[in-house]
Amino acid sequence: MTEQNRITLVEAVNQALHFAMSKDEDVVVLGEDVAVNGGVFRATVGLRERFGIKRVMDTPLAEALIAGVSIGMATQGLKPVAEIQFLGFIYAAMEQLVSHAARMRNRTRGRLTCPLVVRVPFGGGIHAPEHHSESTEALFAHIPGLRVVIPSSPRRAYGLLLAAIENPDPVIFMEPKRIYRATKQVVPDDGQSLPLDTCFTLRQGTDITLVSWGASILETMQAAKQLAEKDISAEVIDVACIKPLDIETILYSVKKTGRCVVIHEAARSFGVGAEIVSQLHEQAFFDLLGPVKRVTGYDITMPYYQMEKHYIPTTERIISAVEQSMEQA
Repeated sequence: MTEQNRITLVEAVNQALHFAMSKDEDVVVLGEDVAVNGGVFRATVGLRERFGIKRVMDTPLAEALIAGVSIGMATQGLKPVAEIQFLGFIYAAMEQLVSHAARMRNRTRGRLTCPLVVRVPFGGGIHAPEHHSESTEALFAHIPGLRVVIPSSPRRAYGLLLAAIENPDPVIFMEPKRIYRATKQVVPDDGQSLPLDTCFTLRQGTDITLVSWGASILETMQAAKQLAEKDISAEVIDVACIKPLDIETILYSVKKTGRCVVIHEAARSFGVGAEIVSQLHEQAFFDLLGPVKRVTGYDITMPYYQMEKHYIPTTERIISAVEQSMEQA
């Protein structure tokens, strides 16, 4: 295996887009700077040269327009993959996504579907200015009719993006930019998609379950490795698709280990982590050896780069939560 066979998460996104567009001429890409410049993070590099200006389109700096045009395309037989440059820019598109994309199947009693993918880089850790580092996945997870998918590795980015493009309903595909180039994996360009609505168990364990998604998987896996040196066996679950939530996989693990810590970068209150904790307490209360703990961001705007390292959950915070949980048994 050579280094040339291994690619990063953002390269896996690019590889998936190339495959999907070569397989299906109805797949089109649009967004700000996605064509000529190949995207702000280079996720769409090479697409315009290969597939032409009718299928890879630069748009004005107008997120409401991007979402609205994409919904129109999707209802008329195309499969648009729209890019919003940063999650902090998506709020102008919320009316279109919530009031129209999410409701299209229900509104038309199944006559129309909306096979739309909205790709959006999110999260902190890259020293970005304001509106570039939000983790507001809970906003979209709360909306009936929207799927919310968050890959945490190159392989999952490739397989999940292909599945999202083939899905007949709208998918918010959130890419953790902090790990765009953090790791490399061999990702065969074979068109094999991964199942949506499914958690992935990344590490088997018997003492405690660690549940996370996106960039925080990196610190969670590091914590699990360090915990093993302390004779604490941690099972790690990557939620991957936070809406719909595969709670069964999480329940199965927690009923085995009896303990759980949920880790996410988003603000603590009213987040996806709180939903997971609630469901665990409702459905696995008598299997728990102690309360489910959370290691999260704080209820503040993501700080500027001088302080963002204090906001993002660290390996040390995760280990501390695990040790506290173990003491409660």
